[in-house]
Amino acid sequence: MSEPQPRPSVVFVCQSNAGKSQMAEALMRQVAGDGVEIHSCGTRPGTDINHESAAALAEIGADMSGGVPKGVDPEVLRRADRVVILGENAQLEPVEGQRAPIERWVTDEPSTRGIHGEERMRLVRDDIRHRVQQL
Repeated sequence: MSEPQPRPSVVFVCQSNAGKSQMAEALMRQVAGDGVEIHSCGTRPGTDINHESAAALAEIGADMSGGVPKGVDPEVLRRADRVVILGENAQLEPVEGQRAPIERWVTDEPSTRGIHGEERMRLVRDDIRHRVQQL
């Protein structure tokens, strides 16, 4: 009898782990369920989840409200099949033994066009959602 194959794994990284990377984690859970090992972390983790991000996800049935910002765990990076940095602010060097290359998703920032609040968060959410579905 053959051993079960390990689940593929992905780590989403942003600076604070309070918004974009938590959104990506929740959206990936919505898409892949238990079929993928999913983590998120921040290079400079904040203290609370971004409530506007959580509200935007709740509108489409995804939940990040129970998330807690956390820092980068080198062991999680070593196990990952994909490491994705969201945004331009976070900087991350590969750790020793890391197999996956680091890729970066840069979401167009609606606030630079004068779009704020709920509309901004929906645009950011939809961009991340599209990328997660492609992943």
